[in-house]
Amino acid sequence: MKQTDKFEIFITTQLGLEHLLHDEIKKFEFTNPVLLVGGVSITGDWVDVWKANMYLRGATKVLARIGEFRAFHLAQLDKRARKFPWHITISKGMSIKAEVVTNRKNKIYHAGAAVERIERAISEEIGSKIAGSVSSADIVFKIRIIDNNVIISIDTSGDGLYKRGYKLATGKAPIRENIASLALYYCGYTGNEPVLDPMCGSGTFIIEAAEISRNLMPGRNRKFSFQNLNSYDEKLVDYFVKKWENKISEFTFFGIDRNHNVVEHSIQNSKRAGIDDISNFKAQSIEKLSRPKGPEGLVIVNPPYGSRIGKKKDLFSLYRTFGEKMKNEFSGWRVGMITSDNALAQSTKLPLISSELAISNGGLKIHLYRTETLA
Repeated sequence: MKQTDKFEIFITTQLGLEHLLHDEIKKFEFTNPVLLVGGVSITGDWVDVWKANMYLRGATKVLARIGEFRAFHLAQLDKRARKFPWHITISKGMSIKAEVVTNRKNKIYHAGAAVERIERAISEEIGSKIAGSVSSADIVFKIRIIDNNVIISIDTSGDGLYKRGYKLATGKAPIRENIASLALYYCGYTGNEPVLDPMCGSGTFIIEAAEISRNLMPGRNRKFSFQNLNSYDEKLVDYFVKKWENKISEFTFFGIDRNHNVVEHSIQNSKRAGIDDISNFKAQSIEKLSRPKGPEGLVIVNPPYGSRIGKKKDLFSLYRTFGEKMKNEFSGWRVGMITSDNALAQSTKLPLISSELAISNGGLKIHLYRTETLA
């Protein structure tokens, strides 16, 4: 497979966020974006793989589909896996791991046996090492067996793309960076206004908002699995990184939390992200929250849900207090919220608009809410 060959690229995100990721992908003018369950498919080459990993804020993984073959039993799987041109994509000495998804509709339905055959074939044919775990592998193959077709993709991302490289310390229930970015997008945020999070935890919303305002590349501070592939061109990737244009932000981004320790985490995370000069973090309770000086903007919050932190019945007063603060002091601002419980959201008495789509987040189903400009 040459660097310029076109193939299917599947860009994943959490269930419920696919339509927002689809909108983001269209902004970058990738070819033929198709909305699917769990993500968006595009047609592209290895350059598009690099760009998708480095540029997209809402994605979790970028999977490159490198080929497929038919197999009706394990002996045939072994034989055809040995004939597959793995050497075009990966080099001798790389550690590999395979993950197989299949079911009883296929002749090959035992995923563990399929993994063993494929890993052994790659190892013996091109001299790759079999890693002890997915997390320790240089390259992970994602393989689906559908209607006896063995469809082979490479995880070109490595760690989930929400791991930007700046967050070394977190609060008790952090929101993932890609969810935070798509939630900001859902609330109409484009980077041209201040953002305030009154329950900021480790600062995810504030850092993502400030990075968007400055147009900072989300993948600028991390490594990717595509760097281990034969198609990787370091000079060309560096060119795309240098070609990216940052902006100057005229706004301040406010993070507030009652927990002094997590506020310190936020400050350190913002320094690593390089946006500490336009972010303002402080420890303060929601009861003492006041409108900051300057232009109106967006208040966005990921408050406790009750299923993870505290008891649900104790949270209604927190949500009511938040809603009262918004109505009494934040006219001209908009509000965004993430929560798992509609009753808690409605207890704010804010004119909330729900995305109505349940989003998977660490085993919980959460919802996005937003308001229009508050009167």
